[in-house]
Parts: sequence; structure tokens; C-alpha cells
Amino acid sequence: MPEAALRLPVAAAADAPRAVLDVARSVTGRPWHERLDAQTRLVATAIAQAHGVPDALSRVLAARGVALDEAPGFLAPKLRDLMPDPSTLVDMDAATERLARAVLRGERVAVFGDYDVDGACSAALAARFLRALGLRVDIHIPDRITEGYGPNVGAIRALAEAGATLLVCVDCGTASHEPFAEAARLGMDVVVLDHHQAPEQLPAVAALVNPNRQDDLSGLGHLCAAGVVFLALVALARRLRGEPALARRLPDLMGELDIVALATIADVVPLVGLNRAFVRQGLAVMRGRGRPGLAALLDAAGLTAAPEAWHLGYLVGPRINAGGRVGDASLGARLLTEDDPHEAARMAEALDRHNRERQAIEALALEEAVAQAERSLGAAPDAPVLVVAGADWHPGIVGLVAARLKERFRRPAFAFGAPSPEGLATGSGRSVPGADIGRAVRAAVEAGLAAKGGGHAMAAGATVPLDGLARFGSFVAERLADPVAASLASDALPIDARLTAGGATTDLFDALEQAGPFGSGCPEPVFAFGAHRVTRALVVGTGHVKATLSAGDGRTVEGIAFRCAQEPLGRALLAAEGRPLHVAGSLTRNAWGGRTRIEVRISDVAEPTSSG
Repeated sequence: MPEAALRLPVAAAADAPRAVLDVARSVTGRPWHERLDAQTRLVATAIAQAHGVPDALSRVLAARGVALDEAPGFLAPKLRDLMPDPSTLVDMDAATERLARAVLRGERVAVFGDYDVDGACSAALAARFLRALGLRVDIHIPDRITEGYGPNVGAIRALAEAGATLLVCVDCGTASHEPFAEAARLGMDVVVLDHHQAPEQLPAVAALVNPNRQDDLSGLGHLCAAGVVFLALVALARRLRGEPALARRLPDLMGELDIVALATIADVVPLVGLNRAFVRQGLAVMRGRGRPGLAALLDAAGLTAAPEAWHLGYLVGPRINAGGRVGDASLGARLLTEDDPHEAARMAEALDRHNRERQAIEALALEEAVAQAERSLGAAPDAPVLVVAGADWHPGIVGLVAARLKERFRRPAFAFGAPSPEGLATGSGRSVPGADIGRAVRAAVEAGLAAKGGGHAMAAGATVPLDGLARFGSFVAERLADPVAASLASDALPIDARLTAGGATTDLFDALEQAGPFGSGCPEPVFAFGAHRVTRALVVGTGHVKATLSAGDGRTVEGIAFRCAQEPLGRALLAAEGRPLHVAGSLTRNAWGGRTRIEVRISDVAEPTSSG
């Protein structure tokens, strides 16, 4: 690619990150630092020379920890090379045997999932496989408001009354002692396929497969629940191949990777190793549009181009989540198992309506939440954790509110919704890298400050007495103070390279795409566009800001900043029309009207200085 199009700053000493374009404080309050240090620059050079890849790609690889000899395998990950033996997970063999017995006996099975994307995908994955083998399978996704998260006694009784003799819990169940005791009393066996952080004391079940249980040494704790379910089905298929009558009916699990990819992206688990292969190959399956439910959902989202990883997180995932947030909790899982295109289209349209309703509810709650957070930070600017609550906030949107607060104020945030008649408030938290919010919530439960709760390092849920929210917040803040302080101190925007509008080409995008998919654990490359004039800026859609950036040579590139019209980033773009700005963002491909062009997803801007 032309050297003039891609200008890479010279690395400084490894222990002193070099500022990019002299940006010490952007409109979002961050300095811009070169992502590469002196050591990784050397690795990048070696990768480019040894493997013949473009300099930009070699820098992206080196900055994401890819060693010289790992580059070929990283650029072309193969599932067969990365697949572990499922039996390395604790209890997997016991789970396989109990599932195989259900298949051989023709038992009725109930699949109990969570109401988020990972839960819907996991439930659909398990149900489709078992139904293909002739079993009658009921899917139960709990109602967020009336049932809450995870297995509950009422639902288990109803499933047992319907005739289920095996309960398969996916993306939930690791700490469900009382409900599983009721299942045992009713004569129903339980298999758990989960990935949430596990307490030391586990419930008594036939098998509990969870790479994050404390005695599991598989090293697969980065999998989402759908990844765990996929491994369980691989093990089950292996077990059943010795049964001639069943071997011919075994589904093609490779064809199910589209929903494993969707769950992996939507649950924001690290895109490393096996997860990365799941997403790469799952996107290839999804582009074939062979699953009527996903094809209908892509149509409802208005996506005509080949889906990319970020589409799953921003367009597809929120629509499946919308059913569990403000509509029918089981609708997403049913859509993913639906084979009739007309019925799938009807379901997708319903989810799209729920998503628009969710957006409206979220906007109202977010306005109030931001005001609460600003008041809290006005009184305690260094508060490591934000805790907000709304008496009329819909429980289905509190996780989204927490995520928006985390993004805006760059520290962990909890949002709690309307309390129950018993005075219990249920909420969700989102965290920043290095601050394990799931562990902090589990500690609060053990300390008696939360009725229940748990989750991951980056996301957690908790049920807390309304009059105990302040104590809960203080406890979590104390647990997370040091890691949050470290995160804030290192909160620079990493820049991979400087680029001009003319350098944002399809060739560059295609080269960078080889290093994807990008997401948690493998961040998208971020480029700095120095002093590009904003020739047009306007608000589009639901609070997005679209802008045209013009370089000094007259070449232009379109850019968009999502959900920021009322935030500092959006206001800065709108106010800069006709003036130059330093702009940071990632490249994306936009195919519209038979024409493909590369655009910039803008993440930050800064005012140029005389030296920048």
C-alpha cells in the first residue's frame, strides 16, 4: 500500500508510550498513545519480513501478542487444530453419558436457558441437536420480571409435570441448590452446561460442566455457554457414533457454528484461541444464510452486506436480547430453532419491535441515570464504582444503562430497577478491564449484602435489599478500588497507526480483516486521522452522528459515531463542521446500492494543536 497513505509514528522507549498527534486529552478525556512499544515494533518488522504480510497487518498482529511463529496459524485459524478433547472439562464424561442415555431411551428433555443472547443460542443449540435425534425437547427461558435469572422451583415443577425426566440447564445453574433439590425430589436428573464463576460449594446434580468451576483445569474458562454446549454436543456425537441407528441422524455440528459465533460475540468473551475460530467459521456459516431465523433477523436489522463480528454485537444481539428485556423471553431461542421462513420473519419482526421499545425505555432511564452519576461524582470524583437506581426503571434495561454509564464515566457501574414488593432491587453491573466485578458480587453475596448474584469479570447481576444499596455499593467499591484506579491511570486510547482519508482503502481493510474477528481480547485496530476537516456533520438514526472527513489533499472518507449526539464526542463533531479535528476510529466496510466503500467508526476526537 502507498507509504504516504499510512504514516506510523516512531516508537519511543518501551517504558514511555509515545503520544499520537500530541493528544494529551481528547474530548472523552483520554490521551492517545501508540499501541506498539519498542519490543512489539521489532516483532512487527520480523513478521512482515518472514511472512510477507503488509506492514499495517504485521503491526496489528504484534500489538495483539502474536509471536513470529504464531502468525500463520493466527491468520488462518482452523477449528480442528484448536478443538480440545471435551473430556478435559470436569464432569463432561458424566454429562455425555446422561445425555446419551436420554437419547437411547427416548426421554423427554427440558432445556432451561438464560434470557440473554448466550442463553438463547445455547438453548437453541442443545434443543436442535436433541430434536434431530428424535427427542421431544421443551425450551424454557425464564421471564426476567416474574422469575428472575436462573432455575426456579416453579418452573422445574411445571417442566416435570409436562413429563421431562432430564433437565439440561445452559448458561445458568452453577449455584442453583434449592431448585435442583426440588428436581431431585421430583425424579428429574439435571445436567448443567455453564460458564459463570462458580462458588466453592456446587449443587448436587448428575453433571455440572463449567470451565470456571474451581476444580476445572481445562484452561477453557474463556468460553461462553454456547461454546461449552458445543463441546458437550461434540462429545455426545462421538459417543453416539457407535449406535448404528443414530449415527446416520447425527446433525452436522459445523453448521451450528453461526449461533456459537453470535453467542461468543454477544457475551463479550475474549476472542482468543478456540473462541476466535468459532467466530471466524461461524461468520462463514452465517453468510450462507441457511438458518431461517438468523436470515430473518439480518433482514429485520436492514443488513444486506455479509455480516461481520461487530454486526453481531450491535445489530443482531440486541434484537435477540430485546425479547428477554421487554417482550417474550423465549422468542429469541424459538427464532433460532425455527425452520419455516415465514414464521421466522414474523418472529424477527416482533423482536425488532421489542428492540425499538427497548431503545425508547432505555433512553428515558439513561437520562436519569446519567444525572444521578454526575451528582455522585460531583460529591466524590474519585469514586471507583457508580451505583444508580430508578423506582420505575424496567428490569430489562438496567444492564444496558450500566453499560452506558461504564462507557461514559470509564469505571464500573451498577444500575438497579424497580424493587419487588419484598423490597428487593435487581440490577446489573458492567466493569472495566482488570476489575473483576463478578468476583466482587459473589463476595457481597457471601457477606450477606446481596440476596443473590454472580457473573463474569466484566458483567454481573445482583439482587439487593433496597435499603442496602449504599452498603452494597461501598463494599463493591472497596473491593474494586485498586484495580479501578489502575485502569483509570492507564486509560489511554491505543492507536495502531496514523492514516489519511485516501489511505482508508478496500485493500487495507481486506489485509486487516485477516487479523480478525475483533472484539474482547483482540481489539479492533484504531487509526488516527490527523487534522481532517469536518466538511459535514449531522445527526442520523437514534442519536448517531455522521460526518465527512476531508484530508489536506482533498480526499474524503465518511465516518459515523454511534449513540453520541448528546455526549461530548457527538457535540464536538457537530460543532466542528468546517473545521479540522484529529479523529480516531476503526475501519468498516459499507455495502449499499451495489457500491462498497470503507468508512470510519469514530471513537474519539481531539482539537489539533500547533505541534500535532
